[in-house]
Amino acid sequence: MRLTTKGRFAVTAMIDLASRQTDGPVTLAGIAERQNISLSYLEQLFGKLRRYKLVSSVRGPGGGYRLARDMADITVADIIVAVDEPLDATQCGGKQNCHDQHVCMTHDLWTNLNKRMYEYLASVTLAALVHREVKPETEGNVIVDVRRRAMISLREAMSA
Repeated sequence: MRLTTKGRFAVTAMIDLASRQTDGPVTLAGIAERQNISLSYLEQLFGKLRRYKLVSSVRGPGGGYRLARDMADITVADIIVAVDEPLDATQCGGKQNCHDQHVCMTHDLWTNLNKRMYEYLASVTLAALVHREVKPETEGNVIVDVRRRAMISLREAMSA
């Protein structure tokens, strides 16, 4: 389970767009250059983002893209879903046929993890990312050990 390039690039491009749109429509060529993302790949992603009404296009000279909604109303989950990024830790894609057409012993664990991932991504807005309000969790001045946090999250998911 991991977020692919498609999801990462879509979120990165949306942050770039949101942080620059006050000067007018933002071109995909500009985003491609600043973020080192293929222009043709961005065109595909922005077609999907436009269909989900997260961005709108402005035609003509000086054209480009704008956010279709306020950045505080767009979440990372919205962006990920718009570009068809699967957020699924189950082996069966949620169909409950993981093991010889039956539910596997860990199906509920991974289903709960999916739910928690989605809830977290739905809690992070584009505005928070633009304003750099999403910070790593810390204990004192030391960043929390990622493995320890993962184990805690798994225990919580199992008990849910």
